[in-house]
Amino acid sequence: CPCGYYGDPLHECSCNPRDIDRYLKKISGPLLDRIDIHIEVSPVNFDDLKSKDIKVESSKDVSFRVNKCRDIQIERYSEENIFSNSELEGRNVNKYCKIDKEAEEILKNAFDKLGLSARAYNKILKVSRTIADLDKSKNIKSLHILEAIQYRSMDRKYFSI
Repeated sequence: CPCGYYGDPLHECSCNPRDIDRYLKKISGPLLDRIDIHIEVSPVNFDDLKSKDIKVESSKDVSFRVNKCRDIQIERYSEENIFSNSELEGRNVNKYCKIDKEAEEILKNAFDKLGLSARAYNKILKVSRTIADLDKSKNIKSLHILEAIQYRSMDRKYFSI
């Protein structure tokens, strides 16, 4: 919204509904569809920042996991002239992003409830494939689909039907 506090749990939005609606319409559905992952990050409480109970993964560990994931994708697509899951298109999405019936039902429900486009559907499948790769899972599971759907928060919160 224009004031920047719409949806903020710590600050009250001072905008009227018409201004919020007009502001949200600045981001078209087709533009939003082209973004693989969109999430909101909530403000952090100071006490949480200084807490010793928070487990932090080191940059070295994250880098190792990401590089392993990239290796999996390079090997998988070695004969396709594709470098990563994000480059999958059309028939390759169907070939490499197979899901079981349970995951399909979850995705169908999200598709219907959120009014997702075909492009958003494919983005969710490709992100799910990456989540499965990070999880060292050969198959995309329901939990991977559920996590990928969570990364479509703009669809869910502001643009659902």
